[in-house]
Amino acid sequence: MRTIYICKSLISLSLKNSSHLTKTPISLFSLLFFSSSPETPIAVADYLIDRHKFSLETASKVSSVVKCLKRPEETDSILSFLQESGFSDSHLERFIKHAPQLLSANLERSIKPKIKMFQDLGFSSSDIVKIVSIHPKILTSSVDKRLGPSILALKSVLGSNMDDVSRVLKKSGWFLGCDLAKTMIPNIEYLNSCGISSTQTTRYVYKYPNLFKYKPMQMREYVKRVDEMGIDRKSKMFLPAIQAICSMSIENWELKLEAFKSLGFSEDDILSAFRRAPMVFALSERKIKEITQLLLSTGKCDMSYVANNPNILSYSVENRLKPRLRVLEVLESRNLLLKKLSLVTVLGFTDKKFFEKYVLPYSDEVGELFVFNKASLTAEICA
Repeated sequence: MRTIYICKSLISLSLKNSSHLTKTPISLFSLLFFSSSPETPIAVADYLIDRHKFSLETASKVSSVVKCLKRPEETDSILSFLQESGFSDSHLERFIKHAPQLLSANLERSIKPKIKMFQDLGFSSSDIVKIVSIHPKILTSSVDKRLGPSILALKSVLGSNMDDVSRVLKKSGWFLGCDLAKTMIPNIEYLNSCGISSTQTTRYVYKYPNLFKYKPMQMREYVKRVDEMGIDRKSKMFLPAIQAICSMSIENWELKLEAFKSLGFSEDDILSAFRRAPMVFALSERKIKEITQLLLSTGKCDMSYVANNPNILSYSVENRLKPRLRVLEVLESRNLLLKKLSLVTVLGFTDKKFFEKYVLPYSDEVGELFVFNKASLTAEICA
């Protein structure tokens, strides 16, 4: 409107000036052409809140990285394309919070080709949305140099079923930002040479994908350390042990060993615990200490018992250990238990089984002591 007003004013002045009457009149087209100016940059926060109704929290986070947009109309096109591709408002908020630089990307060269690649490979729309919204930086990678080769590498390990590949990427989309030909593939080949079956390694790609992101030399070092801990390579605990070792630095590993020793674990106890349940070593020192002291205080076990049944250390203190131990204490004090119980067995029961065996038959004595989700437990019992 301002441009039209200026043009009308100039035309009016030109007609009033008699010196211009003998000259060629200035065309409206020329005035519009020469008086137009490039689109004014707009503050990102204002753009996101006013034009697209994004939350203040999202706008604030994005604007701390990208201050303004030089071509907001192009950003409109990007957001519109993503919406048409199945992205909801919540997906878009997550998308721009994790990769705000994509607001200024080139739609035709940077975004559309990546979405099309997923579509051409057979990924469903919902899978594409989930993978990209969780890991939007995927769209900054090259289709030919990174994304395509990474997906082919995953297919070579998981098989040709794209549902399996999609399942991994929804959990670990960062795979697409790595050169899997230099990490995952040689690591799997090395583990296979150590006697680990392809079935085991494939299962771990789903369960512990971080295990395969390390450089091959690092993987060899982790295997060496696990060998030194005395775990047989044929043991089902061999891969979990590698995962536990690689999840912490050598310094943190030493601190964890010191924490066990401070509780009274001998070196043999520590080795025994690691060989049986290596992932327990990824627990915090605080939790290990709290559970160990709780179990010892019952008088039902000693340190070697805990070391030989280390999975106990992974249970919830408030939701499992304390209520169950209290129930058992009451039942024993009233001579309601017919035989001596195996503590590790009882603590390992599901809530449903524990409730049916030790709460339901003695509801008058212990009904108020056992904490559980009544709605979910009722549904589980009725199922």
